[in-house]
Amino acid sequence: MQPAFQDFQRAFARHLRDPHHVARPAGLPERRTAVYRELVFNNLCGFVDRCFPVCRSLLGETRWRRLCRTFFRDWPLHTPWFREIPREFVRYLAEARIAQPLPAWFAELAHYEWVELAVDISDAPVPAVDPAGDLMARPVVLNPALMHLACAWPVQRIGPDYRPRKQQPTQLLVYRTAEGDVRFSEINPVTARLLAMLAEGSTSGREAVARLADELQHTDPERLQDLGRQLLAELREQGVILGVTP
Repeated sequence: MQPAFQDFQRAFARHLRDPHHVARPAGLPERRTAVYRELVFNNLCGFVDRCFPVCRSLLGETRWRRLCRTFFRDWPLHTPWFREIPREFVRYLAEARIAQPLPAWFAELAHYEWVELAVDISDAPVPAVDPAGDLMARPVVLNPALMHLACAWPVQRIGPDYRPRKQQPTQLLVYRTAEGDVRFSEINPVTARLLAMLAEGSTSGREAVARLADELQHTDPERLQDLGRQLLAELREQGVILGVTP
């Protein structure tokens, strides 16, 4: 049998999550309870507001606050880390049954905005690397603070002046430079496939391009090797590729 104070805590938490339908525990004065309700909800909204400015502006303040309220009320937040709240909001949009009608592209736009935060705070260790090594001859080392997005909508263009009506498959890279800046780059499916091969590890540029030529049934594999060499050099210059294994 759990202690009475835990029963009280659970009852209080249920009220804070859904004050319109769950009565506050007996003995709690309304004035003090209202302070807790406002502080807890505004604190959660603060993390969500900062991570999703475009989503918030496009939805409008009233609808945005309603969405934050249902997220707080309905989604089980088990993480103890405040910085994980935006990730849980993305999961909520993707997985929950939300009664409020939202644009078809809204969940992908939110994921796109969250990825900027995820890459920015990534603590993935930087492996040993030779930054000037031959990308075609030795295993390529990708930037560990890198995420690839395959979207059904052109999320990078969505804003006050553009709200798409039809899907437009879009491939994006989001990565953090050595200077600590988060950058976005639109890529084509061939580049995305090449990077996926390199991400498997211990793969040289020449090996990855050769596999790509087989998959594409390319009529001039040597020409593709030349193009691949140029592409890898550009990706290294951008900071997507760090170099090769030493």
